Amino acid sequence: MPAVHTLRTKTFVLIALMVLFGSSGDVLLGKGMKEVGKLTAWTLPALFHFLLPALLNPTVWLGISCLLLFFLAYMIVLSWADFSYVLPASAAGYAVVPLLGHLFLGEAVSPLRWTGVAFICVGVVLVGNTPPSTTTLAPAPAPARSASHAPAATGS
Repeated sequence: MPAVHTLRTKTFVLIALMVLFGSSGDVLLGKGMKEVGKLTAWTLPALFHFLLPALLNPTVWLGISCLLLFFLAYMIVLSWADFSYVLPASAAGYAVVPLLGHLFLGEAVSPLRWTGVAFICVGVVLVGNTPPSTTTLAPAPAPARSASHAPAATGS
């Protein structure tokens, strides 16, 4: 059973990192884009004047960096845990984002939204109480031996 406990622990840690990096990245990206301002028209010059400040904004880049770390943790955890476990468990980020948006961006979060967040949290707890992996991965095949490493045939 130690392998199951280790799998659950490392999966929990990486999902926690996914929630941290994903939520932080989303909020930082939102903050950076609010600093840039609204896109006023869909003309080529307006897009250029919108995208250039966005690409030069350090808050936007910090958000993108956090989202890249989220994606890295996501890829790693998917290498050993079931997708049907990882995606619902990582939905805890949907509960963290409104909280961060309220605290750091000054957004008003309605009681109806908080109710939705509560339902998400219940779902995350339900999924979290199941095993992270229900499939067993087949061991990797041994590399084929090349002719140069094969024992020499002895003839009589």
